[in-house]
Amino acid sequence: MTTTPEVTTRPIPDEIARQVVLPEGHRYDAPLFEAYRWLRENSPLGQADVEGYDRVWLVSKHADIMEIERQPHVFTSGGGDEPGSHNPILQNQAGDAFTKQLTGGSLRILETLTYLDPPEHTQVKDIANDWFRPANLKKWEDRIRKLAKEAIAKHLRSGTNEIDFVQQFALYYPLHVIMSLFGVPEEDEPRMMTLTQEFFGTADPDAQRADVEPLTPEAAAQQWSAAINDFYAYFDELVEDRRANPRDDLATIIAGARDSDGEYYRKTFAYGWFIAIATAGHDTTSSTMSGAIEALAQFPGQLAKVQANPALIPDLVNESLRWVSPVKQFTRQATQDYVLRGQQIAKGDRFMLLYQSANRDADVFDAPDEFRVDRKPNRHIAFGYGPHMCIGQHLAKLELRIMFEELLPLIKSVEVAGERKAVMTNFVGGLRKLPVRLELK
Repeated sequence: MTTTPEVTTRPIPDEIARQVVLPEGHRYDAPLFEAYRWLRENSPLGQADVEGYDRVWLVSKHADIMEIERQPHVFTSGGGDEPGSHNPILQNQAGDAFTKQLTGGSLRILETLTYLDPPEHTQVKDIANDWFRPANLKKWEDRIRKLAKEAIAKHLRSGTNEIDFVQQFALYYPLHVIMSLFGVPEEDEPRMMTLTQEFFGTADPDAQRADVEPLTPEAAAQQWSAAINDFYAYFDELVEDRRANPRDDLATIIAGARDSDGEYYRKTFAYGWFIAIATAGHDTTSSTMSGAIEALAQFPGQLAKVQANPALIPDLVNESLRWVSPVKQFTRQATQDYVLRGQQIAKGDRFMLLYQSANRDADVFDAPDEFRVDRKPNRHIAFGYGPHMCIGQHLAKLELRIMFEELLPLIKSVEVAGERKAVMTNFVGGLRKLPVRLELK
């Protein structure tokens, strides 16, 4: 039963549902966040019927998302009887086309942590869980700081920098950090970047592969499948190499993991790990960094506050994660009948957990539409909640903290100097373009 109060809900207007569900609705923040606000105030748990898409419950409140996330036995991530059904691309009528595209074993991508449920999720997560703990990450701090300094020296200069902060700075540092710790050669990083953008940008014309048809649901499925197959081809060689030639890197830990019988886990588990690290492991961090710089430009008093008191930088990191929420949503499916917020849920019902909305919930955050570097408490769920909370959260926070510690003391001023552009996706993404005028000491 639900722990949240029953609330009278109104039917979700078509324009609100389309704004939230469709990828194109996420290109502009103002109407999207207004749609989230409408949902929280009028239909915090309502069903959306968007033409071409499966019916789905839109979960816009912080408390409801937490209730769902803490019960993976009730709200499955792995799809239950329909493995793979929870990838956002599979929510529309392209589902059949998508499944047909995923031939030759590509469907095994669902063995990444995102699409597994306990106890299998726990077993696979344990392969590298210790590596991502703060105590272990501490030994990498000097190396990460060196990479942050190098990124600043390489891409920025003293004086005025008229740059696209996303394309000319933010994309590179998180990618270089995660690939360095992972064990991918630096010369292969551009390939990882391209595949990441194709993987998350199936609905975005700016990320369209040359070998797929113009953007349609079927083309999105084709692009996702093609990106996965390219990842598989690359990572198969990496698995074989690390099993034969172990090194002191994360790839060796994952490739060399063995089950309780002493046998290697099947390669598809390693592929799932590798793809998660090679995509969300840097994309979400660069999105958060870019969104933070934009917010500091919009709220110059907050920039001055954190520069005057660098001890606030960890709080700045948390506020940036809340503000951006680069993982826009994940989907779940009910494995049984349930009552949530007074609403009767039927077995098989699907849900979109709207993290961006939850992180602007006025029941949890004071003045949620203000960017505050000293916000406390800050109970954001940008990394999810419960068993599926992001395993890489401590590394992401470490990367962001170190970069802000190195970059913020150098900033004399920053202002947005042109039209920003967001990735067109309803899944994972942030800014694609942010022209800024960055004055450095």
